Amino acid sequence: FRAPSGAAADLIHTAVRILLCLAFVGAAAGYALLTAPQSGMTALWLAAAAAFGAYMALNIGANDVANNIGPLVGARIMPLGAALAMAAVMETAGAIIGGDQVVGTIRKGIIAPQAFADSATYVWAMMAALLAAAIWLNMATALRAPVSTTHSIVGGVLGAGVAAAGFGIVDWSVMGGIAASWVISPVLGAGLAALCLWLIGRGITGQPDILRAAERGTPLLAAAMCWAFAAYLATKVMDLGVGTAGLAGLVPAGAVWLAMRAHVARRIPQLRNCKSSVNRLLSVPLILAAGALSFAHGSNDVANAIGPLAGIADALASGQASGQAPIPMWVMVLGGAGLAAGLILFGPRVIRTIGTELTRLDATSAHSIAMAATLTVILASQLGLPVSTTHVTVGAVLGVGFLREAMKARAHAATPGHRAKPLVNRRLMLRIFAAWIITVPATAGLAALSYFTLRGIMLP
Repeated sequence: FRAPSGAAADLIHTAVRILLCLAFVGAAAGYALLTAPQSGMTALWLAAAAAFGAYMALNIGANDVANNIGPLVGARIMPLGAALAMAAVMETAGAIIGGDQVVGTIRKGIIAPQAFADSATYVWAMMAALLAAAIWLNMATALRAPVSTTHSIVGGVLGAGVAAAGFGIVDWSVMGGIAASWVISPVLGAGLAALCLWLIGRGITGQPDILRAAERGTPLLAAAMCWAFAAYLATKVMDLGVGTAGLAGLVPAGAVWLAMRAHVARRIPQLRNCKSSVNRLLSVPLILAAGALSFAHGSNDVANAIGPLAGIADALASGQASGQAPIPMWVMVLGGAGLAAGLILFGPRVIRTIGTELTRLDATSAHSIAMAATLTVILASQLGLPVSTTHVTVGAVLGVGFLREAMKARAHAATPGHRAKPLVNRRLMLRIFAAWIITVPATAGLAALSYFTLRGIMLP
């Protein structure tokens, strides 16, 4: 017997992953059916909603978690398998521990649950939103296009809500802010990432004595990274104000600065006076940063899967769409487990897009991307602007890529006839931008179609 190889092996592996996903979706539906507070059609609706929520969570894990570990893998700081395992654990922990704090906008910020004619209409609309967003994310992952899961579910809720109750049900001020974030998110991410990389070049890697500059600078970089992530977690998980979160982040940042100074002092005698030494010194802070960002992502974006599901469970249990009931623990666990499973089974496709295919990365570039993503989210929170972590991260990757292109072109300008090769994949960049632009309209259209289909099936 010979083990299959090449295309046959890939086909078998894909089939196994799909079967595992189907088993997860079936298990979620089965658990909801067996534990439903009521029997009959109500239990069946809850089981169907749980299946759609599980499908959505799987697709969030497959597509969106690449933002957290893509630069880490692309910079070759951590192997793909180890990065997947770390992110899966941290995503699940974040979803279960802090996910119940961030579902408000998805449940009742875009549309008002009370505006629906009855609870059944609300249930159908939320089921349609989940199904449409999950299908869109599934398609984007197959095409290796990183898209915003938040915008996907927002488009789904928008389309289903309009189909069920008309355009008057939508809070258009929220939708206007989301549309503005299509431009604001990547531009802010690109600008801050390029600035961070330029500062590292000026202060450390561009100095004659790189080791001496690294001895002074890398502890500050690690401390700044720790401060940014601590403040980010405090705003997202603990719901602190930006000023309070910034002050709270100084304590762990100070501890990291002291620990990093001791670490650098031990490593310096073993390193050469070159840029690669700086990349080695930044590897540990970057691994910790990726873990922290995965935790924060799990606590924040799990709402895209469990927000509608929690609203459905509330409406089915109480008979009214209030959007106020607490989230059941089984819904939280389903969201966290779905993120982890989707990441492990299908996440590598989009991770390669962000980490290696869009542009080449090293540790200093990855550090700049992580800092830019975190600072952009904190700044946007202070200004009240809704932003997508996907858009911020991809924008940051492009920012460092184009800056390195400009620096490389300037270095080769003195050589007649020599033309520097582009470092950013333009074709892939345009494909990603196109996917961003059509995400909300595409999911809205799919959700409206899904709503009318579900309504036709459910009505006697």
